[in-house]
Amino acid sequence: MNSNRYTGVAIGLHWLIAIGVIAQIPMGLIMSDLPLGQSKFALFQLHKSVGLTVLALSIVRVVWRLGHRPPPLPEAMPEWQKRVSGLTHLAFYAFILITPLLGWAIVSASPIRIPTLLWGTLPIPHLPILADLPMDQRKGVSGAFSEAHELMSWLGTALIALHVGAALKHQFFDRDGVLGRMVPILAKPTRDPS
Repeated sequence: MNSNRYTGVAIGLHWLIAIGVIAQIPMGLIMSDLPLGQSKFALFQLHKSVGLTVLALSIVRVVWRLGHRPPPLPEAMPEWQKRVSGLTHLAFYAFILITPLLGWAIVSASPIRIPTLLWGTLPIPHLPILADLPMDQRKGVSGAFSEAHELMSWLGTALIALHVGAALKHQFFDRDGVLGRMVPILAKPTRDPS
């Protein structure tokens, strides 16, 4: 294995999660403006399916990461950039875990009680404590989770912009091979010591 890049599993999980998260942004904006009806219901179900899939993949990603160290950052990279990189990755892990959990909490506490069918087939139960709330508490609790979910979504969008901007900076200005750690076709070839 090339120690200058992430493992194939980490790369695959990164891009699957990235695609899911990026798809959620326009979907979330569009579905909130749709009038009640079949289109809105279908988009909400799709949004929930993508969100729960992102959550499942994120749990796998965290477990994988605990057993596999990331490749080292370039030695020439300033220490402050290394610290910011570490904090950004921690923030991403929090974002990809907490945001879908908040979405699940919204649905679980909702007074409407619409079931979630993962990809239109597998019923996903509501979170037990929230599903058992008295009806008079549901709207307030669901609303609070909804506001937190929206805030996390905006923070996540800013985090994505920071992450992409930093990756492009490293690729085109610093030319230090950082992007090649996650995009193998951009990796600098390593010299064979023989």
